[in-house]
Amino acid sequence: MRALVFEEFGGPLTVREVPDPAPSAGGVVVEVGASGVCRSDWHGWSGHDPDVVLPHVPGHELAGTVAAVGADVRGWSVGDRVTVPFVCACGSCPPCREGAGQVCLRQTQPGFTHWGSFAQLVALDAADVNLVALPEDLAMPTAAALGCRFATAFRAVTGVGRVAPGSGSPSWAAAGWGCPPCRSRSPSGRGWSPSTPRPVRGSWPRRWAPSTCCPRRRASSS
Repeated sequence: MRALVFEEFGGPLTVREVPDPAPSAGGVVVEVGASGVCRSDWHGWSGHDPDVVLPHVPGHELAGTVAAVGADVRGWSVGDRVTVPFVCACGSCPPCREGAGQVCLRQTQPGFTHWGSFAQLVALDAADVNLVALPEDLAMPTAAALGCRFATAFRAVTGVGRVAPGSGSPSWAAAGWGCPPCRSRSPSGRGWSPSTPRPVRGSWPRRWAPSTCCPRRRASSS
């Protein structure tokens, strides 16, 4: 397969042929349909993550189609359209059993603990725990954003902020993390109020300012 590879931290990124991945017994290989770029990818490339082993293929915001299935996988078949969370949980450690797979003690992360989705194919572990089915009408580029930035925002709003029905919420630093809650709805259907911590300057920030890319939604009358 072709993949984007770096062989030194902070070094050149090159597209070249590398061996195809094979699925683990409980995992799958996904043919990548779309992959986002995240600041975490920059951290991995910069050498800030001890899990990254050189040479390396980054990428963790992904969506695609199942291309190969491990022998122990029960819920997925070749051809299924899927995405996956940034943190792939084992499903059996104490945090996983409590429903907190995002802090799994044996977590894997494509693009960090193993080669990621800046490639034609990516291997994903514990498929029956981690894969999420995609409806046919959901575009791959849209789905690729769900497992990292949108999941982070959703967890912050519902799990940590505990926004209740009938309430709205401000979102500070409305950028890669801040825009997702602005683009979604609160439990009541009310909108979010995005803010930035300092004046927006320059043509690029103005074009992507919260008032432009994250217009406040109003409650539906229905």
